[in-house]
Amino acid sequence: MAKFNKIDTIGIIRSTGIVPVFYNKDVEITKKVVKACYEGGIRAFEFTNRGDGANKVFEELIAFVRKECPEMALGAGTILDAPTAALYLQMGADFLVSPCMVEEVVRLANRRGIPYSPGCGTVTEITHAQELGCDLVKVFPAGTVGGPAFVKNVLAPLPWAMIMCTGAVEPTQENLSAWAKSGVTAVGMGSKLFPKEVIAAGDWKAISTLCAQSLAWFKK
Repeated sequence: MAKFNKIDTIGIIRSTGIVPVFYNKDVEITKKVVKACYEGGIRAFEFTNRGDGANKVFEELIAFVRKECPEMALGAGTILDAPTAALYLQMGADFLVSPCMVEEVVRLANRRGIPYSPGCGTVTEITHAQELGCDLVKVFPAGTVGGPAFVKNVLAPLPWAMIMCTGAVEPTQENLSAWAKSGVTAVGMGSKLFPKEVIAAGDWKAISTLCAQSLAWFKK
């Protein structure tokens, strides 16, 4: 069973503000990346279901997180159908994320009391997701649909909306400050937070440092 309930998980995401998005077929590398993020202050992490055997990596990863990163909410991303969602929920996923709206996943997640963030790109899609019970909505691809200005404009008529943006988010002061000022609840950040050369070198300290600095920029 998931360790966090719906309110706790969203609270963790809101208080942290940055959700790393990552996939690697090597479970040991993945563990080291998650641990490095945790040591850098990250408390919510999205492991994406993008490769063959991703679920097997997640199964080992969540056992590791429960032991080594006890305050971490670990979610599963790129969830495109209910059977896959059910598999990850059975393994203990604390939240689910999709690049689009999958209504069968909404029903499953609501039944289990687990947060589900579907990908949305318009005000109509955001409000539809809210009507279905999705508290935290993912805007994706955030840079393509308008960036921070899009979020600011959406929140004008929908000030209660909780939005997590993924896409075009970078670990720089200028970029993160712009997203924070837009009123976004959180941002998801992928490859820019995990440069290939850093992963190849096994420089986990560099990832921790970049996470800590990014959190400081976002919260400032």
